[in-house]
Amino acid sequence: MNFLKKMFAPIDMTVGNPGKQIVAFTIPMLIGNIAQQLYNTVDSIIVGRFVGDNALAAVGSAGPIFNLFLVLFIGISVGAGIVVSQYFGARDREKLSKSIGACVTITAASVLILMIVTPFCIRPLLALLNTPDTIIDSCFYYLLILSLGSVGPAYFNILSGVLRGLGDSFSALVYLLVSTVINIVLDYVFVAYFGLGVGGVALATVIAQIISAILSLRKLSQMSDIFDFKKEYLFSSREYMGQIISLGIPSGVTQVIFSLSAIVVQSLTNSFGEMFIASNVMVMRVDGFAILPAFSFGAAMTTYAGQNLGAMKLDRIKQGARQGTIIAMLTSAVIVVFIYIFGHQLMSIFTNTEELVDLGYQMLCILLPGYIVFEVTQCLSGVMRGVGDTVTPMWISIITTIIIRMPIAYIWAYLTRSEALPNGDRACIFYSLLIAWCCGALITFVVYRMGFWKKKAGITEEFLEQNINV
Repeated sequence: MNFLKKMFAPIDMTVGNPGKQIVAFTIPMLIGNIAQQLYNTVDSIIVGRFVGDNALAAVGSAGPIFNLFLVLFIGISVGAGIVVSQYFGARDREKLSKSIGACVTITAASVLILMIVTPFCIRPLLALLNTPDTIIDSCFYYLLILSLGSVGPAYFNILSGVLRGLGDSFSALVYLLVSTVINIVLDYVFVAYFGLGVGGVALATVIAQIISAILSLRKLSQMSDIFDFKKEYLFSSREYMGQIISLGIPSGVTQVIFSLSAIVVQSLTNSFGEMFIASNVMVMRVDGFAILPAFSFGAAMTTYAGQNLGAMKLDRIKQGARQGTIIAMLTSAVIVVFIYIFGHQLMSIFTNTEELVDLGYQMLCILLPGYIVFEVTQCLSGVMRGVGDTVTPMWISIITTIIIRMPIAYIWAYLTRSEALPNGDRACIFYSLLIAWCCGALITFVVYRMGFWKKKAGITEEFLEQNINV
């Protein structure tokens, strides 16, 4: 019983060995992210096996658009995690309670707006992206169900951000695993037995994520030893809402950039035909797992830096950044080796079409070195966000995505056009991403070493001289 209680208890990252604390916090979150990625993967496997390659392409084409709809909640989640981690580290119960209440209210208002607006935007976006006529109706049906049921993924994103800010990554893991099992079962039942196609996959995802959101809300309501979860705090002063939004907006903008770039590149991907679209879906599903350590360690670094800033233990920030980044890169290196060896088997999970398997593996191998260097970007950006500097990572994302990745992809495709390749070399999609990741890691490292984030955290030169070398 004491062991279980300890597992579900928040982690105080202001004490103990930084590397060990970061790993202890990251592992449940990484497993949870893997479980969340299973949503998309199981969707793809089931529709590919039971409906066909066109349905697989439809689910893949719809993904970037739905991610664009969710960026607001992802941004709020980041802002919530930063504010909560800093107040938790400072042991300020009242401000912590008010900030959590503000998160719940902001999410409710945002969900209402999303459910009203998105149904009118889906088909025009699909048409704008040159979505093939053979899959556009399936894409629309899939996205409509997900957008109308967005209350689940929205609240789970926000409440998970709050739990992470409190140092509790284990509870979110357990709830996500439960909902993942439900999602897998419902996917199979709705598609294989009821023949609902991509609509059944979307419905299963909505139901599963609503369950995970309810479980997260229940957990927060039981944490009275840390903060007060009362009705009056749902309508906290504008100060807390403004603080969460101001910190979350740059992260939301970053996600918008990622989503828009994915949509723009999806338009280029669509020009290469349905076979390449389907192979791209398979690559992105495996990519979704391979890149999870970067996002998990990055989120852990945000909580770590936020808690230590709140506790004014600034000497631990740089130490944790160094240790966390090295551990993250080693973790990704192991995953890269695994994918290189078993890549063909991973691709064959999605389809029996040998041509798709070979093409998917070939494209996936292009990305492998990028997974290791991407850890640098995410970990050091996580430190910046944790101390309140969410703007610098945003600008780095703008540079690497808009100025580097998208132009390279389109120029590469244009310059490689030929009679055999009328639309250019389709590998441009993946080489452009690899180049962007490498440039992003270099820029992030240089900016981190320049120390702009220290000023954002209020770490003055006088303080450094008198106390520590942060």
